[in-house]
Amino acid sequence: MTLALIDYQAGNLHSVENALRAAGCTDLTVTADPDVVRRADRIVLPGVGAFGACAANLRAVPGMVAALEERALGHGVPFLGICVGMQLLAETGEELGVHKGLGWIAGSVRRIDPAGSDAKVPHMGWNDVVPTGDHPLIVPGEAYFLHSYAFTGAGVVATTDHAGPVTAAIARDTVLGVQFHPEKSQRYGLALLERFLAWRP
Repeated sequence: MTLALIDYQAGNLHSVENALRAAGCTDLTVTADPDVVRRADRIVLPGVGAFGACAANLRAVPGMVAALEERALGHGVPFLGICVGMQLLAETGEELGVHKGLGWIAGSVRRIDPAGSDAKVPHMGWNDVVPTGDHPLIVPGEAYFLHSYAFTGAGVVATTDHAGPVTAAIARDTVLGVQFHPEKSQRYGLALLERFLAWRP
């Protein structure tokens, strides 16, 4: 099994790579090469920073978006988006203007507007992951979050609570996105990555 970890200058690649290796991935390539993506059995798209900048960085890699769509949507290769890598699956992001996402899952990414005055933005730290449906990779537990914007739309398979429900994970077919950071979520995050590596959808 080969895994492509996408390098588009918008993610904490070292930590994600280390976590994937700790979860048992032995054939991992950190890559900005769409040809490597086309040969990969699994794909992970990390992401840290502003939605618009991350979307622009991804599109700036020649042929990368087409390769991701070919493998994840066309061939059904298991795909995991992490944090902003999850948010990019949406149609639009509304951080510092309105920006176009990949559009793989219907919805938008908007600033968190907590109903309670004690809930601060960014949403930072450990919080519960509560499944809202039946997805083989998502189980109840606690994970580490750090974000000011959250997904609203279709395909929500888990939420967390921050003075109201906030999307924690979204999915479509063989595509999964998680708002939390598995690489910072200790046993819970490592177990999620292990399930992703073993997933045979």
